[in-house]
Formats: sequence, structure tokens, C-alpha cells
Amino acid sequence: MGIFTYESEVVTAIPPAKMFKACILDGDKLIPKIVPQAFKSVEYIEGNGEPGSIKKITFGEGSQFNYMKEKVEALDKDNFVYSYSVIEGDALMNTLENITYETKLEPSPDGGSICKTTSKYYSIGDFEITEEGIKAGKE
Repeated sequence: MGIFTYESEVVTAIPPAKMFKACILDGDKLIPKIVPQAFKSVEYIEGNGEPGSIKKITFGEGSQFNYMKEKVEALDKDNFVYSYSVIEGDALMNTLENITYETKLEPSPDGGSICKTTSKYYSIGDFEITEEGIKAGKE
């Protein structure tokens, strides 16, 4: 098994508290409404969003995937940190054991947010993951 780590950073004009609430705390309800062609539904199979919870995301007709299951690993509402793992679904493409994501929102000098995300891809066998492949998958 190999591990490939990918880090990204996005700057936004929205303050961290507001961004965290919209994207993380309310995201499961908002995102399917905002981009229904990409996300059809989000439902909790276990738990209610706290660490240990498992949710199923069903992708919309515009997606190349059908579904995935995510496990919430950490949720720190005070420090704006959210971590989860993709543990099942065709988004793993039979080449990945799982993917972990950690997102941290920090204040930017102009009052907005710096969104830092670290993704770790755990491959099955000798499958190699490249940065180009990760970027292509995000588009």
C-alpha cells in the first residue's frame, strides 16, 4: 500500500466561522440544493455528524460516480477543523483503500478565510497516485 499526500489552499472573502458553518456544519443540507447535478443526497447511516458518524453521499446525474460513504474522524467547531475519510464507494475506483481529508479554516489578513486541506490517498497494492491524477479528478 502506498500513501500519496496532496495539500491545497484556497483564500476566500468569507470569515472562517461563517464559512465553517455553511460548508461543514450545514453543508450536507446546502450542497445538494446548490449543485443537485453533482450531489443528489446526503444521509447519515450512523450518528448525526459528530466524530464516528457515517454518511452516504449519492451523486447526481452529472457525476461519473454513484455513491460514497464517509466517516467523520474529527469535528472541532472552535478551531474550524474537520476531518473525514472516504471508506466505501465507486469514488475509490477499486484502486484506493480509503482517502482522508483534513480541512482547517484560518483567518486571512483581510477578514476572510484561508482554507487549508490535506488529502491522503491510500492505494491498494502497487497502484501509484500522481498529483496530475488528483487534479484531474477534482475537475
